[in-house]
Amino acid sequence: MTVTDIVEISKTRSQVFIDNEAAFVLYKGELGKMHIKKDGALSEERFRHIMDELLMKRARLRCLNLLKSRDYTRSQLISKLRQGLYPETVIEDAIAYTASYGYIDDERYAAAYIKYAGNTKSRKQIENDLRKKGVSKQDIENAYLQCEEKNFLMDESELIKKLLEKKKYRGAASTPEERRKTAAFLYRKGFSSDKIYKAIDQFE
Repeated sequence: MTVTDIVEISKTRSQVFIDNEAAFVLYKGELGKMHIKKDGALSEERFRHIMDELLMKRARLRCLNLLKSRDYTRSQLISKLRQGLYPETVIEDAIAYTASYGYIDDERYAAAYIKYAGNTKSRKQIENDLRKKGVSKQDIENAYLQCEEKNFLMDESELIKKLLEKKKYRGAASTPEERRKTAAFLYRKGFSSDKIYKAIDQFE
């Protein structure tokens, strides 16, 4: 294997290209210690040490350090590692390792998010938020079942009423324009038209 290029990506790190393909990122001090230079040869043994020992350990620690501060979905962790330019095989190992200890659980993440946002957002909006975070449809459905069993969910009609009160909606005293704007506001939050107009009509 030939090191065809070494590109600086920060003051401390550089990306190494092997046979004209991006291979991995190392700290500059590591490049010096391993005598990795542009146009130099890289042995299979050295390559395997970097990939299977050095980078895998680093990626695993990166995941664990991220999870110290808050929960991440599987997709979010993969995105973080890709931002760090870790090789895909290293990313797969780090995610599998982290998940094996129960540190990655998208269903648990979704349930916590539903519990947190369920009193301010519609189910549709919450589902959209979670899908953007990479949570699967099945994990979202299972999380909702958990929350329903534990009575964590507010009825959407009650939630709409709460939002109307917060917006100081004037009920029957509202003008047609106020009614239209209020309905549009609720629709953007993901509530169905039927529930919106029923709540507006019943609001006093």
